[in-house]
Amino acid sequence: MTRQTTPATGGTVKRAVVTGASSGIGAATVRSLVADGWQVAALARRAERLDALAQELGDAVEPIAADITDETSTQAAVDTILAGGPVTALVNCAGGAIGKDPVATASIDDWRAMYELNVLGTLRMTQKLLPALKESGGTVLVISSTAGIEPYEGGAGYCASKFAERVMARVLRLEMIGEPIRVVDISPGMVHTDEFSMHRFHGDAAKAAAVYAGVPDPLKAEDIAECVRWALDQPDTVDIDSIVVRPRAEGSYTKVYRE
Repeated sequence: MTRQTTPATGGTVKRAVVTGASSGIGAATVRSLVADGWQVAALARRAERLDALAQELGDAVEPIAADITDETSTQAAVDTILAGGPVTALVNCAGGAIGKDPVATASIDDWRAMYELNVLGTLRMTQKLLPALKESGGTVLVISSTAGIEPYEGGAGYCASKFAERVMARVLRLEMIGEPIRVVDISPGMVHTDEFSMHRFHGDAAKAAAVYAGVPDPLKAEDIAECVRWALDQPDTVDIDSIVVRPRAEGSYTKVYRE
C-alpha cells in the first residue's frame, strides 16, 4: 500500500503527528516538516506554546494540547487527529530525563515518571494511531537516545526507559513485516536544548550548563529534526531502521572532548 493522495492533484498527502511539540526537538521537527510541505498535528501539554508555534507557522500546524501519560487526554487528542483526515507519520518526540542519581538512592517516583512518559506514552500513541498508519502506508518514528544503547553511572533510570523505547521500536518493526508500515528509531547523543538538562536537574542552572561546558558544537534540536525529515522523506519501500547521531566531539557518553 502506498500513501493516500489527494483526488484533485494526485499529490501525496503528508500529515504528521508530532508529540512533545512545544519545545526542543519536537518544536524543531514541526518547523522542519512544515517547511518540507507537511501538515502537522502538534501535541504537547503546554497549550500556549503550541498556539505560538501555530501562529508562527500558519495553517499547516494544528495545535492539540494533550498529556500522553494520561489515557483520557490522549484518546481525546487522537479522536481530534483522526477526525481531521489521514495520518502518514507519527513522530514520538515527547520524553525526558529526571535526576541523575545512583541506583542505591534514586527516586522511584522519578523512574516511574520517566517510564510513563518515555515508554508508555510512546506505546499509547503508537497503539492508537497504528490502524490509521496502516491504512495510509505510514511511518512510526521514535526519538530515543544513545542512553538506550550505552548505560552510564547515574543514568540507570533514564537509560532503562530509553532501552525499553528502542526495544519497543525494534520489536514493532519485526511485527510489522508484511504490513505497509515503516518503523524508524533515531538515537541522539548530546543535544543542547533549553530544557532537557534543566528538567533533569530540577531547574539547577549550574548543573545543566556543566553538561555542555567546553563542548564545541553540541548538536542542536534542528540537527535531529533534519534526521527526522530525511528519514520520512525516503521512498515508502525504504525503512531507515536506526540512526545514531552525535556531535563530532562526543565519542560516547563518557568520552567527550571539551576545550
